[in-house]
Amino acid sequence: MKSIYKALFILSITLSSSMVFAQDNLISLDALVNKTDPAWPLIKKWIDSAKNKVEVLPVDSAKAKETLYNAQISTYATLGSVIYNTGGIMVDNGWIRILGSGSDRLSRNIAEWNKGKTIKEYGDKIPYLLIADDAIGGFFAINYGGLGKDIKNVYYLEPNTLTWQPLGAGYGEFLIFCFDSDLSKFYKGLRWSSWNQFIGNLEGTKTYSFRPYLWEKGTDIDKCTRKLVGIEEMYRFNIMKSKEINADKGIKKDNSKQ
Repeated sequence: MKSIYKALFILSITLSSSMVFAQDNLISLDALVNKTDPAWPLIKKWIDSAKNKVEVLPVDSAKAKETLYNAQISTYATLGSVIYNTGGIMVDNGWIRILGSGSDRLSRNIAEWNKGKTIKEYGDKIPYLLIADDAIGGFFAINYGGLGKDIKNVYYLEPNTLTWQPLGAGYGEFLIFCFDSDLSKFYKGLRWSSWNQFIGNLEGTKTYSFRPYLWEKGTDIDKCTRKLVGIEEMYRFNIMKSKEINADKGIKKDNSKQ
């Protein structure tokens, strides 16, 4: 897929280097909650003016605090503010699920979701951070060195190639991409004709699996059979198959700890 276009205007808020804190040197919750210049007011403006349908899921204050502390990200950063102020964000009726601190509809929070996949324990050095996924088994992640040299940029694990593709954007720009870009163009060939009839009630712990597999040559998604599978199952399967498919292609391999 083509790299997404950078937004014309975006506050240069990037993820704090605190993502790689040593496990025995975690920053306190009080220090992570920025009371003078949090990113949330800016994000809220993006949401209010979004071209795509955006639903902010309700936040549970206790869960938000716990997730923020475990993730070790300040609310000065856009990601920290999404964690602290949302239970997650649904885009295009839930086609894209942006992880926050968890809610009834999207029960996964970003810290717990990464534990056992990209890290073993909170505070570990992280190769990449899983931040969002979609209804067809694609995964978005922030690169921390495990996916390429462009640290803090977002990558997409394409379900039709099972390779991590750089999107040429940081997390804040990724949010703007989700809110304002032409998602039909980004997902060209990856949306079946009646997809919008199936997404509204899709659980945040589920995604669609297709046969033939989307990465098989000549696959037409409108001719595929599909079934719902657990998002955990899909992630682990796609990572395994990605390693197999790309083993002899010289593509940088996934460094997650499983």
